Amino acid sequence: MFLGTHHPRLDEKGRLFLPAKYREELAEGLVITKGQERCLYVFPVEEFQRITEALRTAPVTAKAVRDYSRVFFAGASDETPDKQGRITIPQSLREYAGLHRDCAVIGANTRLEIWDAAAWETYLAAQEQAFSELSEEVLPGVL
Repeated sequence: MFLGTHHPRLDEKGRLFLPAKYREELAEGLVITKGQERCLYVFPVEEFQRITEALRTAPVTAKAVRDYSRVFFAGASDETPDKQGRITIPQSLREYAGLHRDCAVIGANTRLEIWDAAAWETYLAAQEQAFSELSEEVLPGVL
């Protein structure tokens, strides 16, 4: 499970230090791909395989499934962190997410998300009030 917010910086080669607490879990490899709201999703390989299997069983006749799968897989990049815990984010994914230097890496349960730091702050500011009002609709009977 991935939790918390971290603020690493991209270096001039497009590399980003993974949060130290997740390096061991991601040491064997991960998959980075386009996420919603112009962030990047970072999945452990096993979780990416689970999602792949779910999409494999979805009906290929459904246009939404085809459209989602094309963007999701075409933008994906499998990476292995270096000995210092850095990953290289491909240029096309940096452009998609508007990543330049300051980033926010957030835990999102089964994945990490990488955001441009300013974009994350803007998103979070817009969503916090809605979040406080949604718990009953999203998780009825849980909270």
